[in-house]
This record gives sequence, C-alpha cells and structure tokens, in this order.
Amino acid sequence: MSFATMLNKLSGQPESYEKKALYRFGRTLGAGTYGIVREADAADGQKVAVKIILKKNVRGNESMVYDELEMLQSLQHPHIVSFVDWFESKDKFYIVTQLATGGELFDRICEYGKFTEKDASQTIRQVLDAVNYLHKRNIVHRDLKPENLLYLTRSADSQLVLADFGIAKMLHSPSEVLTSMAGSFGYAAPEVMLKQGHGKAVDMWSLGVITYTLLCGYSPFRSENLTDLIEECRTGRIIFHERYWRDVSQDAKDFILSLLNADPSKRVSSEEALKHQWLTGETASDRDLLPEIRAYIARARLRRGIEIVKLANRIESLKMHEEEDGEDIPSPMDMGTSAEPAEASEPSSDVSPAPTPDAAPGHTKKKSLGSAARGAIFREVVLAKVREQKENEEREKVEREAREKAGSA
Repeated sequence: MSFATMLNKLSGQPESYEKKALYRFGRTLGAGTYGIVREADAADGQKVAVKIILKKNVRGNESMVYDELEMLQSLQHPHIVSFVDWFESKDKFYIVTQLATGGELFDRICEYGKFTEKDASQTIRQVLDAVNYLHKRNIVHRDLKPENLLYLTRSADSQLVLADFGIAKMLHSPSEVLTSMAGSFGYAAPEVMLKQGHGKAVDMWSLGVITYTLLCGYSPFRSENLTDLIEECRTGRIIFHERYWRDVSQDAKDFILSLLNADPSKRVSSEEALKHQWLTGETASDRDLLPEIRAYIARARLRRGIEIVKLANRIESLKMHEEEDGEDIPSPMDMGTSAEPAEASEPSSDVSPAPTPDAAPGHTKKKSLGSAARGAIFREVVLAKVREQKENEEREKVEREAREKAGSA
C-alpha cells in the first residue's frame, strides 16, 4: 500500500480518490446547481473537463450521477464528447470528459470567411448523426442548443461534438415518457413546457430551432416570457420572413417544418430526418449566411453578459456548502478574467428565461473575497433563492393556465 493510499484510508477517502493526483486543475468553465466544471491537465498531457458535483447537493438523488456516468461510458461516437474517467472524494463526485477547445458552433462559424446554406446542411448533419446515435440507444439529450455544440480543436477540419449530458435520460421502454421540466428557454419543445410527457421528439424540436437560427440569424420563437413562448410554440406557426429567407432553398424550409411540428407524434424522427434531401447539400444555396450569424452572435453575447455575475454567485454559494478543502471550488475573485459564461448541468427544472443585458465584468486582481464582498454575495444568493421561489410559483400558475387553455382548444 502506497503512502498516499494509506493517508486517504486514514482520512476516510474512497479508494478512487487517488486518481485526483493525476489532474492539475485550471480555470472554471461553468457552474450549475450541483457543482462546477473546471478545465484540467491530465498526467498524460491531455486537456480535460472535470465536472465536480457536491454530494450534499445530490443527497438522496445519487442515482442521477450514476446514471450520467453509466450513460457517458457507453457512448462512443465521433460527434459526441468522450468520457475519460471518474472518481470520488468524501464529499464530491468528479466526472472527467474530453475537453472541446475549438469553440462553440456559432462563435467558430464567425471566424470563417464565408458560411453558406450548403455548409449549414453539413453542420446539421453532424449534429443529427449524434442525435440518431443517442436515439437508437433510447437516450434523450433534452438540452440541444448552440452552446452545447462544440468543436474539439482549433483545427480547420475539427469534428463538431455534442456535449453536456447532465439532464439526458435513458428510456427503459418504448412507452416510457419523461415528465420533468428540462431544456433551455427557447429550445424546449411545447410538450415539455406543457408537462404533457415527452421523449425523443424533444431533441428533434430543438434541432429545428437550431437549424432555423443557423440559416437566418434569429430564433423562430422570440417571446421573452414563458406564457407567450408556450403559446407561440403550441400553435406551431413558423414564419420564414421574405427579407431573410428568399435565397434559402425550399428543401431547407421543409426540413425545418418537419422538425418544428407542435405535435410530437407527427414530428420527424432522427432516422427519417437523416434521409431528407436537404442534408445531401445538393439543393442548398451558396448564399453567405455570415452577416446574419454575426448579428446573432452580437445579440447573444449581450444577453449573456450577466452570466459572469451569475457564475460568481453560484460558485460562492457552492463554496459555502463545501466540507473539504476549498481548492476544487475556487473563489470567484480567483477566476481572473479567464472564466467564461458556460452552461453546466442544470437540474431538470431548467427552463428559464434568457438572461437580460447587464454590466460586463471588469478585470479583477487575483485575491480572496473580503468579508463585505462575501456578505454581499451571500445576500445576493438568498435574494436569488427568494426570486426563484416566486418565479417557480408564477411559472406553475402559467403552466396550469396554458394546459387548461390547450385542453379547451
């Protein structure tokens, strides 16, 4: 028995905790309800992403962590982020995955000199290949959105990969339906928001929203509150505005309409979608989509400005619950300017409005938080909890009214 193993046993650490020494932790990539995601250097020189989940935050629901682990280990596909390893400590789970360093889909596209409808059809085909692989294995991702579509490397021929399986679910029978709220505002299917029970079809809806946005630079659904968004999605009226869509092929529009069908039973499956003419690229136009995509990115960055502040608040909140040494969950002030707003695994109630513009973070020196700052952040966390409770009550009221309206329609 090594000295390190003996020390771990004496301190009550699980056997797998030894693996932690193989990783040197770096910047924080994102923060969710259950923990954070950090970049790390592995012993073999590979850069990885490590999701650190506080056990206290999943107490009684540890199965969700084991489900994610089992799922990730079973997946092997060129367009899905790879599982690397996992280990645990007394109070945390660590899930290690391949780190995609090539940037998010839309950001990367903006670096191109030109991006055409034909390029878009091949990009969507890669995503659909990954979704079809999941669906064949009865896995529903449930959080398809541009932020979860990443390029593995900066290389021009890099693979596009699907990431973040924090709220993905495996269906254990063809008739099984999921009922919890899941997904992201603007990308969640109507049956999710109406709590009518959902399955694989929700991923196809999200893919439809992504495809539409990729081709014109704006979302097909632009409501900024849940009530209006539910109504907009439920009616399923998709508009292709002449100014932005006149040079886009009819095949592209047909493909989108087959995905954005408000009735999940009539929505195209992943296998059927892969056979669509548009994905061959033969009928796609050569119109450059970059101007619209760049405008979309500018708006998205403005909306996500507040995410840095939210990230710092979440990290500080998590730090208050930590039982071990604090090195895994850094102080927000220790993040410097390298931390970027990124989604980490959210709970299955994660249908929340897009963030509103706010002051962008300034440069900060690396130092510990003072007591005044800690107090301010603690108050912010408490106020956020109160707001969250009120929002939940309001959302439940909205959902109830929307379901009643849908039932009487």
